[in-house]
Amino acid sequence: MSATETATESMSTPASFNEFGLHPDILKAIALSGYTKPTPIQAQAIGPVIDGRDVMGAAQTGTGKTAAFTLPVLHRMMPFASHSTSPARHPVRALILTPTRELADQVADNVKRYSDSSPLRAEVVFGGVDIGPQRDALRRGCEVLIATPGRLLDHIEQKNVNLSQVNVLVLDEADRMLDMGFMPDLERILSYLPKQRQSLLFSATFSPEIRKLARTFLKDPVEISVAANNATASTVTQVAYKIPEEKRKAALIYLLKSQDLAQVIVFSNTKIAASRIARELAKEGITAESIHGDKSQMERTRTLESFKAGEVRVLVATDVAARGLDVAGLDGVINIDLPYNAEDYVHRIGRTGRAGASGHAIAFYSDKNENLLNDIEKLIKAPIPKDELVIPEEFLQRYLPSSSRDRQARYGRDDRGHRHEKHERHGRHERHDGFAKHYPAAKPAPIDEFFYRPYDAAKDTATPAPQEAKREWAPAAGQGEMLAVLLGGRPTKKNS
Repeated sequence: MSATETATESMSTPASFNEFGLHPDILKAIALSGYTKPTPIQAQAIGPVIDGRDVMGAAQTGTGKTAAFTLPVLHRMMPFASHSTSPARHPVRALILTPTRELADQVADNVKRYSDSSPLRAEVVFGGVDIGPQRDALRRGCEVLIATPGRLLDHIEQKNVNLSQVNVLVLDEADRMLDMGFMPDLERILSYLPKQRQSLLFSATFSPEIRKLARTFLKDPVEISVAANNATASTVTQVAYKIPEEKRKAALIYLLKSQDLAQVIVFSNTKIAASRIARELAKEGITAESIHGDKSQMERTRTLESFKAGEVRVLVATDVAARGLDVAGLDGVINIDLPYNAEDYVHRIGRTGRAGASGHAIAFYSDKNENLLNDIEKLIKAPIPKDELVIPEEFLQRYLPSSSRDRQARYGRDDRGHRHEKHERHGRHERHDGFAKHYPAAKPAPIDEFFYRPYDAAKDTATPAPQEAKREWAPAAGQGEMLAVLLGGRPTKKNS
């Protein structure tokens, strides 16, 4: 893109949002949200978007990227704001597309918060829930529509929404859309939009595929980059531990019980593993829930609300939660599985260390997948510090799979070749007293004394139930004639 203008982080950052000339209603909402100074991506993107320019923005996650496009888009919609109840006065003028339901819901929350003091309407539509309420909301009209591509096409086909008056199109996390195979859906949606419009593309990472996409629908865009491509936030402390797969459960529980981590997200590569890890943590008294694609939207929404409210300490997730999830003050992220796509690592650890706060990113790897760690380091152009995690013996004895315990008991050594003292009782390893003292388990429910009594055959003789005397049935007076009629016969008359 030879005509593309490039903005860099060296540009002066406005001291406050008042310098952008935003609408007073939007400034009021910003003040109520507690924001005072714009972040670098906001400082560089808000001005060009207000001026109507196409923008291609790249920034690390957690840097205020969502507000960088929602605030100026809402400002551009303010001249069309109307208090009328007629749906005709509230056509869709801004369309924001996101790859996941969770991100769509989060963007919608931001839009509704920033437009709360204005008559602008905003709605969100995504799959996994009943389409009926969404249809009714769209028919009432809204100026700003946030949607996932698949569900938006459902509404278009059912003629629930008209996109002929869209002035602004926003693609958020565009690289993820391509990864999820949304390109055909995007092309269909673009065919319903006016040719003359403003288009914005925002993402945490840029790739050659994204630049190719930008060339197809952006016109003379302003390219904004506030950090190196695929860079991780400097507020996040990263470390990688070499942990064999059979020891990862013990390592995870040890970290959660020994480290000062109030709330964490644990990432797994599979949905089955995510559910299993959440169940195992719950058995150890650690409040945990899982979130992945097999969960219904209602379950996912309820889980996220509980996690954001602090009711759940550990959220075990697949990459469905890696994009857009914003939890204030999240202490850390643990990659119990390294992602197969190196860019997903950037998004995973971007859930912590947001808005200038500090965070921790922990990764487990082994000889089998060390190549994935190397791919991540090549992508972020920086080495990830490696350290040894010494897991106490009591955790290994308690949480190692039975096959691994048997192997260690047979040879008297652990996987590092260190000798250990064998404690056996009834063929099973005896729990160390130190573990029970420092990491007490839940007390089992008391057992009724009945189950300790010896069996007494004499008391087990069942008393036969009394048999009722057999009674012969005889028809009452008049029933014989009725029975004959029901059976198709005719009652016989008795001779007098």
